Amino acid sequence: MSKIVKLKKGFDIKLVGKANQELADFAPAQTFAIKPTDFIGLQRPKVLVNEGDTVKAGTPIMFDKAMDQVIYASPVSGEVVEIKRGEKRKLLEIKILADQTVSHEDLGKADLASLDREALVAKIASSGVWPNIIQRPYGIVANPADTPKAIFISGFDTHPLAPDYGFALQGEEKYFQAGIDALAKMTTGKVHLNVDGSTSTPAVFANVKNAEINKFSGPHPAGNVGVQIHHIDPINKGEIAWTISPYGVVQIGKLLLEGVYDSSKLVALTGSELTKAAYIKTYTGACVSTFVKGNLNSGHVRVVSGNVLTGEKISLDGFIGFYHSQITVIPEGDYYEFLGWALPSKRLSFHRALGLLSFLNPNKEHVMDSNARGEERAFVQTGVFESVTPMDILPVYLLKAIMAEDFDEMEELGIYEIVEEDLALCEFVDVSKHPVQQMVRKGIELIQYS
Repeated sequence: MSKIVKLKKGFDIKLVGKANQELADFAPAQTFAIKPTDFIGLQRPKVLVNEGDTVKAGTPIMFDKAMDQVIYASPVSGEVVEIKRGEKRKLLEIKILADQTVSHEDLGKADLASLDREALVAKIASSGVWPNIIQRPYGIVANPADTPKAIFISGFDTHPLAPDYGFALQGEEKYFQAGIDALAKMTTGKVHLNVDGSTSTPAVFANVKNAEINKFSGPHPAGNVGVQIHHIDPINKGEIAWTISPYGVVQIGKLLLEGVYDSSKLVALTGSELTKAAYIKTYTGACVSTFVKGNLNSGHVRVVSGNVLTGEKISLDGFIGFYHSQITVIPEGDYYEFLGWALPSKRLSFHRALGLLSFLNPNKEHVMDSNARGEERAFVQTGVFESVTPMDILPVYLLKAIMAEDFDEMEELGIYEIVEEDLALCEFVDVSKHPVQQMVRKGIELIQYS
């Protein structure tokens, strides 16, 4: 039965620079990259190409020796120009110089009705599409050998300046439905499509069949799939659920109906430091330079692949992350502000004492930089973490259990229910300046590999 969930806890970070619902006319990206670091849980990547090789979109690029049935494929056609490694030959990037017109490997169309679950899983895993499917707990690439109790899709995003799926997925209805039908065959439970209950449902989601549509409303993190799972069907020890983004669902649909791995997507260009904040059509792993370098209000900026809460800092020549459909550009905050924390300020803050003037105009959009305004200090217990966590967990005690490496306490306090993004707001509001998301990942890995 569909649910309507209204959340009160949380906090919306309202920033200047939301993408206008229009396609910007930028030159297409020329270089693309697959970054193994994007895929949590990827243990022993094995590269299948060499520098100088010619590939198509969908050509196998690498696989994980620990889960060799899952293929990571090229997002575009072109030439492999660099296989970049770091210390101890750690694989960092596989760069591809793209053709002007992208050509695809013919992976074969499929009649879903004629495929059993095993054949369907094998087809998706060998195509390059499978890494879109993420396992909870742990937030890692799902294992095709597992059968999840349910599959969850968040049809809206409440992160700062997040893209609008209703605009970004226009015209993709038949592919989205085909993807839903495929996912329904891969679980013993339900496929849950969760939409924003405070606005009208986008056309791409409105008439979906074979899925249970739930409505969520409230401040961020209402759009986080982890929060949604918590209120629909929480994950207990020993249970497995899968999550996938709407883009991933569309990719599954295109694989089945067109027989191709199509990683094209609309990416939102956002942030106060962009001259033009709009959408661009590109492919997974695109180099951001052509969209950013000539589109800046100032020269001293931080470029983020993703959003400012959970995204990854990249250079002006960096690449969009596999799971990101947003680029954010904000002022760099590498300066010292004497007694800045003690003075009344117009800047946005969850704490009234620090952002008193912002509370007089709660709907105002703010320009914020990357300055943390302080350094890590003693863990102050204020109760504020619980105010921004709409889950029945105790985040402060969970984080302290992680710090103490207390496995039993971590399990009892909900480590199986969260990944980094679910407590990202705690990091934003933390007066003690702890790297909360890093701490969460440390706790997950302690449990996962214990």
